[in-house]
Amino acid sequence: MDKKTSMLRVGLIGLALAIAGPATAATPRETLTQASFLTTDKATALALINRGLAEANAILARDPQDKEAQMQRGVAIGDRGHLKRSPGDAKAARQIFEAFLAANPRDPEAHLAIATWHLDTVDAGFFAATLLGGKKDIGLAELDKAVALGGGRPFFTGFAALMRIRLNPNDVVAARTLAEQAAIAPAPTALDRIAKHAAQEVLIPLRNGDGRTAALLARKYLPFGRIG
Repeated sequence: MDKKTSMLRVGLIGLALAIAGPATAATPRETLTQASFLTTDKATALALINRGLAEANAILARDPQDKEAQMQRGVAIGDRGHLKRSPGDAKAARQIFEAFLAANPRDPEAHLAIATWHLDTVDAGFFAATLLGGKKDIGLAELDKAVALGGGRPFFTGFAALMRIRLNPNDVVAARTLAEQAAIAPAPTALDRIAKHAAQEVLIPLRNGDGRTAALLARKYLPFGRIG
């Protein structure tokens, strides 16, 4: 086993251990976190995404103003669109995130959701970006806003580091700065712990100036990175 393969294997085991909570998730966020970070096949991930979407819809049927359910509904639809390569789902998720941000302009998670939407779309290639309107500049600007509003939580700094180095393996300095912050910050939630662990792992190549290996690791640690 070579060094890079060993690093990925150890890191993925640690990533799984970083997710706290029962095997059967009790909330839409927990269900979708399991789909994004603990599944290794598309069918399982899609089943969890559909469950998370149903859970979010059930909450919204009782309380249409529930912000958490609104956000997780958008995440579920966006995740489904990502795995099924569905332009309709992708566009619907973007509309949900933009409406949520308009109502909650200082919510860092809303900025992160829009940043992720644009940068994932750009990462999918020229055709997807053109079809859906994904913009690198918008994605990076929203990523910066999420970090600025995120109170130093690894959920924002850590995932920002991963997305930046994935987008540009030469962006070592910016990615390392963000990852260094995430690696030592308190991690109050499961997603913070996931992002913190990922930042700690990606810091190994980043500190050596190896953006290429860091970008490879970032892809593994971002949502659905374990699905072959």
